[in-house]
Amino acid sequence: MAQLRVHTDRIEVLLTPAEKALALRADDIVVQRDDIRSATITDDPWVWIRGIRTKGTELPLVVAVGAWKYHGGLDFVIVKGKRQAVVLELAGGEFARIILSTNHAAALIDRLKLGETPFDAE
Repeated sequence: MAQLRVHTDRIEVLLTPAEKALALRADDIVVQRDDIRSATITDDPWVWIRGIRTKGTELPLVVAVGAWKYHGGLDFVIVKGKRQAVVLELAGGEFARIILSTNHAAALIDRLKLGETPFDAE
């Protein structure tokens, strides 16, 4: 599962080698904290996936990793099974939204609100 690192100025999504292969992506994702418009916890991340997969892998309700294109831009998705996820709505950068399955959704949201540093989660 991707590792999340929260810093005072950015969030890093460190993809595992398998996730990079499934997403057809060589680089990790870095999001500036100023670009985060909202963060939402969801128990059903599958309903948040919009558009069509442009790069990546999808096995419905099992795994979705990669980029999804919709009429307004591009989303990045790492969803695994029925795990809880965090949906980050972004104002700028490469993606309009990032949807990440994580075991630490509530802690991530709290850390984003408080602006504390650093925080690692998987």
